[in-house]
Amino acid sequence: MNDSRGALAVETLLKIVLALVVVLLVIEVLSALISGIIGLLQPLVMLAILAIIVLWLLDRL
Repeated sequence: MNDSRGALAVETLLKIVLALVVVLLVIEVLSALISGIIGLLQPLVMLAILAIIVLWLLDRL
């Protein structure tokens, strides 16, 4: 019987784990950037909604 269990070298496993950690860090940074951009745009969106409501009420829309 050919036992291939444990055939990966320790260095290979470390490279896989390191690659997964890098992917997780990139995902964290991207999510922080996206939430920051949305946080900056939120007041502008609120003002746009307010302007649309006011224009609707004044029959200018």
